[in-house]
Amino acid sequence: MMSRSYSNLLDLASGNFAAVSLGGGGGGGGLRRMPRVMTVPGTLAELQEEERASSVASDAQSSQVQERIIIVANQLPVRASRRAEGRGWSFSWDEDSLLLQLKDGLPEDMEVLYVGSLRVDVEAHEQDDVAQTLLERFKCVPTFLPPDLHDRFYHGFCKGRLWQLFHYMLPFSSYSSGGGSRYDRRLWEAYVLANKIFSERVVEVINPEEDYVWIHDYHLMALPTFLRRHFNRLRMGFFLHVPFPSSEIYRTLPFREEILKALLNCDIIGFHTFDYARHFLACCSRILGIEYQSKRGYIGLDYFGRTIGIKIMPVGIHMGQLQSVLHLPDKEWRVDELHQQFDGKTVLLGVDDMDIFKGINLKLLAFEHMLKIHHKWQGRAVLVQIANPARAQGKDLKEIQDEIQESCQRINKTFGHEGYSPVVLIERSMSAVEKIAYYSIAECVVVTAVRDGMNLTPYEYIVCRQGFFDSTDSVAKSPAKSMLVVSEFIGCSPSLSGAIRINPWNIETTGEALNEAISLSDAEKQLRHEKHYRYVSTHNVAYWSKSFMQDLERTCKDHFRRNCWGSGLGFGFRVVAVDPNFRKLHADGIVSAYTKAKSRAILLDYDGTLVPQTSINKKPSREVIRIVSTLCEDKQNVVFIVSGRGRQSLDEWFLPCKKLGIAAEHGYFIRWTQDQEWETYSQTTDFSWMQIADPVMNLYTESTDGSCIETKESALVWHHRDADPDFGSAQAKEMLDHLESVLANEPVSVRSGKFIVEVKPQGVSKGLVAEKILSSLAEKGRPADFVLCIGDDRSDEDMFENIAGAVAEKLIAPNASIFGCTVGQKPSKARFFLDDTNHVLNTLTALADASEQFVSLENITDSQ
Repeated sequence: MMSRSYSNLLDLASGNFAAVSLGGGGGGGGLRRMPRVMTVPGTLAELQEEERASSVASDAQSSQVQERIIIVANQLPVRASRRAEGRGWSFSWDEDSLLLQLKDGLPEDMEVLYVGSLRVDVEAHEQDDVAQTLLERFKCVPTFLPPDLHDRFYHGFCKGRLWQLFHYMLPFSSYSSGGGSRYDRRLWEAYVLANKIFSERVVEVINPEEDYVWIHDYHLMALPTFLRRHFNRLRMGFFLHVPFPSSEIYRTLPFREEILKALLNCDIIGFHTFDYARHFLACCSRILGIEYQSKRGYIGLDYFGRTIGIKIMPVGIHMGQLQSVLHLPDKEWRVDELHQQFDGKTVLLGVDDMDIFKGINLKLLAFEHMLKIHHKWQGRAVLVQIANPARAQGKDLKEIQDEIQESCQRINKTFGHEGYSPVVLIERSMSAVEKIAYYSIAECVVVTAVRDGMNLTPYEYIVCRQGFFDSTDSVAKSPAKSMLVVSEFIGCSPSLSGAIRINPWNIETTGEALNEAISLSDAEKQLRHEKHYRYVSTHNVAYWSKSFMQDLERTCKDHFRRNCWGSGLGFGFRVVAVDPNFRKLHADGIVSAYTKAKSRAILLDYDGTLVPQTSINKKPSREVIRIVSTLCEDKQNVVFIVSGRGRQSLDEWFLPCKKLGIAAEHGYFIRWTQDQEWETYSQTTDFSWMQIADPVMNLYTESTDGSCIETKESALVWHHRDADPDFGSAQAKEMLDHLESVLANEPVSVRSGKFIVEVKPQGVSKGLVAEKILSSLAEKGRPADFVLCIGDDRSDEDMFENIAGAVAEKLIAPNASIFGCTVGQKPSKARFFLDDTNHVLNTLTALADASEQFVSLENITDSQ
C-alpha cells in the first residue's frame, strides 16, 4: 500500500495515479530480516513515514565514527546465477562494473555499501534470504522491483524515453523504439515509484551524519528528492553517465521541471564533458530561472541558500584490471592467430554495442568511400567490426541491423576476393582477452557514434597497444604506436587531443580521416600514442572517483554549520540553507518591537517587494494603498518608498497616501510628504552623458529581441527580462563593458542588476537615502528606535548595509530594533527574509493593525 504522502507526491507530479501499482510480491521486498546499520534513535517504521517531510535524523548524534559511502545505482556490481536444480543462488563480484572499480579512488578506511537491483528475477519468498546473503558477504543492499513495475520503469521510461531523449531522439511517432504512446504518464509514475523504493532501501541502512551517498545515472534522477525529504543535511552527489541534451531537446520532456528540481537536491552533480554540464546549466536557467557562477575555477548553482557544485570529469578505465588481462597466457596465442589471419593487412577496428546511436553503418559507408577513392587500400585494408549483442529492441534497431548486414555484403562483394574480405563483422559476445587481442593488432580504432555519453573503447585500445609493444619480443625495441578516429559527439573526444575527430554523418570526410589515420608516418603515430597514453594512464577510474569525492567533501564542508529546513511539496521540495544569523522574519517578534517603539523609520522597495516582479500590472493594489496609508497616519512613523522607478509614476500611484515619503530613481529625487516639493540629492546637473550612452544601448536593443530601454530623468536602464536568457545575459555583460569604456570620464556609475543594466549619476544609491532619512530624524531630536527596511534587489543591499552600521554612526537610538529584510531566501546583507510579496504584505498588515489599535485607544483616551 502506498503511503498517503506519496499519493500526494504523485498527485502533484502527475495528477493521475490510478495506473501506479506495486503489483504482487511487495514493492521493496527482501529486507525484513536485515539488521539496521543506522544508529539514529527511533524505529525503522518511523523513518519510513513520509509525513515527516523534513529531516528525521539530520540533527541526531551518531556513535559511528568511520566514514562510509553508499553507492546507489540501478544495478549492483554483483553477478547472480541460480545453482543447479534450483538449489539456491550463487553470487560473485562483477569485475567489469564501474561501481566496483571506483573503490580504488576512495580512502582506504572508507566503508563502501552498494544499493541497487540484480540482473535476475528473484522470487518473493527468496528475497529475504538473498538480501541477507548479499549484505553479509558483499555489503550490497538489493532492491527488488515487482516485474510489472520494473518493466514500466526500466524498459518503458528509462530506456524507452529518457535514454532516447538524452541521445537526442524525440518520439515523433507513437510507435518508436520504446513502443506505446509518446509520453505515457503511467511510465513516469512507475519511474517515480521505483525511485521511491530505492530510497527506502537507502533509508534502512543509512547513518545520515556520517555517510556520503553517491547516486549514478539517469535511472535514479528522482531519488535525491526522496532522500532529501528525510535528511536535510545528507551529503549527496550524483553523476550522469549519458549525455545531457541541449535545452531545446530537454524542454520537450513533460516532466522536465520535476527532474531538474530533484537533481538540485544533490550537493554536487557530475558530467563527463563541459558540453553536458553547459546544457544542464542552460536548462536550469531557461526552465527554473537559476543562474550559475564560477568561483575560483568551480562552477556553482545558488539554490535557496545552498550551492550545488557542478563537476566536469570524464571517467577513466581501471588500469590494473586491464593490465592483468594483458598478461593472461592465452592472449599471446590469440594475437599470433590474428596476425596470421590478417597477415599483410592493415586492420581498422570498431568495437560497439549494437544500438541505434553507435553509427556502425556510417562507419561502414565511410570505409567503403575510402576503398573507392584510395585504390591502394583495396586488398590491404580490413575493417573488423565487433558488434556486441543488442541490449534493447524495437523497429529502429531492426532496421539498423538490416542496413549493417546489407552494407557488409555489398562492400565484400564489390571489393573482396578469394582470401580477402574487406569487412569482418563479428556479432556475438566476446571475452575480454579475445577483445584485447583485436586491440593489440589493430592499427587504428574507429568510433563513429552519433551520440554517446563517454565510450571507453579508445582508452582501452591505447592501453592494450602499449601493453602489446611492451610484451612482444619482436617489437620490444620499437616504440608503441596507435591511431584513433573518433566522433566529436562522444564524451571521450575532448580528452583525446591527438585523435582525428570527425562528424560521423559526413561520410566523405570520415573516409578521408580513415585514410589519413593509417597513412601517417610511424613517428607521428608514436607521438600521438604517447600523448594519449600519458593521459589515459593517469586519468584512470581511481583518479575520477577520488576527484569526485574530494569535490563532494569540499561542497559539503559547511553542511553542519548552517541552519537548514525543508520547504515545498512533491518535487518542489528543497532544503533552504542559511547562515545561523539569517532567519525568517516572524510577525509576532516585529509587532512586539513595533508597539514599544516611539520613533519608527520604515523603508520599502517597490518592485519585487510590494508588487511581484512578474506582475504585468505594476500599479499598487487597493490593499497596498490601504496598508501604506495606515502606516503613514501613525504619527510615530516615517514611511518611505525607496525605488528605482521614476517620480511621476510613484507620485500618481500613491496619491492617496498624503504623508508618504518617496525616494525615486534610487534617491536622486526625494519628497518627504505630498505637500512638499521634490528635492534633488546629487551634485550632478549635467546629463550630456545620456547622448553617449543612449546610442550604445540602442545598438544592443536592436540586436536583442525582447529587450528595451527605460529612460528616466536621471538614468537610463536597459531591460532584458523578456529576451532569450543566455543571449540577454551575454549581451548585458558585453554592454556593461562597452558602457564602462565609453563613459569612463563621465560622472556616472554603470551597474548590472537582475535583468537590467543601469547608468546613473555617481553618488546616488538607496543606501545614501536610508542614511539621509535616519540622520534627518536624529537632527530633529527623535532618533529612530525602530527601523524596518524591506527590499529584494541588489540595489537594496546598500540600504541593509547602511542601516546595520547606523548605530555606530549614531544615526539611531542605541537600543534600536533593526530589521533589514530581503524578499526571498538568498544570500544577503540583511539579517531577515520573507518568502515573497504576500508575506511582505502580511507583515506590513500586522504592523498597520497594531497602529490602528493604538490610534483607536488614543482617540478613546482623548474623548474621555
